Amino acid sequence: MGLFAKVGEKEISRAIVDEFAREFNDYAESDVIIVGAGPSGLIAAGDLAAAGAKVMVIETNNYLGGGYWVGGFMMNTITVRAPAHKVLDELGVPYKEVSSGLFTTTGPHACSKTIARACDNGVKFQNVTRFEDVVLRSGIDGQPRVAGVVMNWSPVAALPHEITCMDPIAVESRLVIDATGHDACVMAKLRDNGLVDLPGHESMWVERSEDLIVEHTGVAYPGVIVSGMAVATVYGLPRMGPTFGAMLLSGKRAAAAALEELRATAGWKPRIGAKARA
Repeated sequence: MGLFAKVGEKEISRAIVDEFAREFNDYAESDVIIVGAGPSGLIAAGDLAAAGAKVMVIETNNYLGGGYWVGGFMMNTITVRAPAHKVLDELGVPYKEVSSGLFTTTGPHACSKTIARACDNGVKFQNVTRFEDVVLRSGIDGQPRVAGVVMNWSPVAALPHEITCMDPIAVESRLVIDATGHDACVMAKLRDNGLVDLPGHESMWVERSEDLIVEHTGVAYPGVIVSGMAVATVYGLPRMGPTFGAMLLSGKRAAAAALEELRATAGWKPRIGAKARA
């Protein structure tokens, strides 16, 4: 008798294909699609799912967390300014105060706790997946509204166009959150389509940028909410560098803005069994 259960290769392959297809079919239509699994995207995903929203996060890398793992300059200590340390309390992440109002923790601990919370709340992650375009629909006022995203496997982008022709697929949602960092990929696609202007971020000024990023987090285009560093690019704000407080609080504000939009949508109801917040 071996240590492990008697399971062959075909059963393993079928389990992977069947479970992936089942989950993907379920989330082909979601309440919110979040593009980018950095700190603000992860926080927003966890909050939204806890409140009963059906959330899919797409991430171009095979790992989740972005720069959340390593902080700045490849040193994995991350800094958070008050009052954002309260988010670390919520996540159960230990930290220490190194000067008045400035706290440090380790990226791996904070990031892993944030990912685990999102998973525990029922977020669907679609990693190794590249955002390519938005899905547009006519809004109530007749103007275009974002109603989903077009995506493809990330490795496809690395293949020479001459030897591959692999069409993307689309998934639909009530809202899209652009949490793609300074690239602001979702809003950049709208700019390319002539629908918005995108000034780009300014140079670093932490004491101004963190407040401004949280303040400007919210609906930036019908169907699109911007969060985290993408906010700086969309509104021409200073970049904030390797400090994570504004990213965490921006994620929470993005989730609150999305819930407000969802609750105002006819027919939307939170999912049964969700860990609903007050």
